[in-house]
Amino acid sequence: MTTERFAFAVKARDGTARTGTIQTPRGIVRTPAFMPVGTGATVKAMFPEDVAASGADIILANTYHLMLRPGAERIAKLGGLHKFMHWDGPILTDSGGYQVMSLAKLRRIEEQGVTFQSHIDGATIELTPERAVEVQCLLGADIQMVLDECTPFPATREEAKASLELSLRWAERCSRAFAGRALPGQALFGIVQGSVYPDLRERSARALIDIGFDGYAVGGLAVGEGQSAMLDMVEASTAVLPENRPRYLMGVGTPEDLLAGIARGIDMFDCVLPTRSGRHCQAFTWGGRLNLRNARYAEDQTPLDSESACPAAQYERAYLHHLVKSGEMLGAMLLTYANVQFYQELMARARNAIEEGHFASFADDFRRRYRDTGDEDDPEA
Repeated sequence: MTTERFAFAVKARDGTARTGTIQTPRGIVRTPAFMPVGTGATVKAMFPEDVAASGADIILANTYHLMLRPGAERIAKLGGLHKFMHWDGPILTDSGGYQVMSLAKLRRIEEQGVTFQSHIDGATIELTPERAVEVQCLLGADIQMVLDECTPFPATREEAKASLELSLRWAERCSRAFAGRALPGQALFGIVQGSVYPDLRERSARALIDIGFDGYAVGGLAVGEGQSAMLDMVEASTAVLPENRPRYLMGVGTPEDLLAGIARGIDMFDCVLPTRSGRHCQAFTWGGRLNLRNARYAEDQTPLDSESACPAAQYERAYLHHLVKSGEMLGAMLLTYANVQFYQELMARARNAIEEGHFASFADDFRRRYRDTGDEDDPEA
């Protein structure tokens, strides 16, 4: 069913954890949701049909990279990002704010915006809040993010405060630009910053609420602060954010991180970990995390993960070991598919556990099982 509305509804709660739906013009997103990362209009090493078959309702694409290549105007001319990458479901685009931090040597931040030196050809590119919204609208993204400065870690309190204040001014400009460009049903999310200072996180969240957004992300985390500090900042943010809007923890993370975020009221996640790990011979399975380079799998005829419904997870470990040791690209493709579906199955089980009222015990059982199984690196691999 298609609709021109964007809406969020909570179906069930179990403590702070919650499950619900996000309604978009291109379909329903079941929450908690994990978004596979399709930075350059592709989820690396996967067919779009397999991404959909894995259970993913929504994917993420990157404003900065698509702006540089092939260009937002070109994608718009070719029919928009959904048509371009053969993905019919919802797409969330980040704004390029993370690259403000990660490409620090190639950029200059000013009040107007960010000036980048392209990592592709050295060309000078300006990314302002208005241009970030323009690019995302040209792409046709269903959920768009404000341009922000992802505060680096570590940062002094004064640095973090100045950074979040700049991000708030940019957020207000994004909101005005979005109001003049967005199509019916498209949504804009604000991003909470404040580094590891709880009062700054609260200040950022309250100011974003005053501006008013369709959803709210918690940004600037998983950048070196450690899990404990990250979760403290999630709690400081979600304590303030409105109950009737989706909450998105950006760039996180491991299966354990996802369950910890869900327990604190997070609805959406993204991370390159399942796809990147697949390309580096690592598999997430219900029996733990495996390294298929390890020599122990050379004659292992058991499936990668018999508990998974993923077709790729039914291939024998010995064959997968052969593929990765031989450098065959099929190995990366199969492991990536298995990993992406594992993350989707984890979200599905979490949703069921919330609906049935036993999320805490589900998460405890998973962590215990994951801690006691899986691989250590094999020195003979």
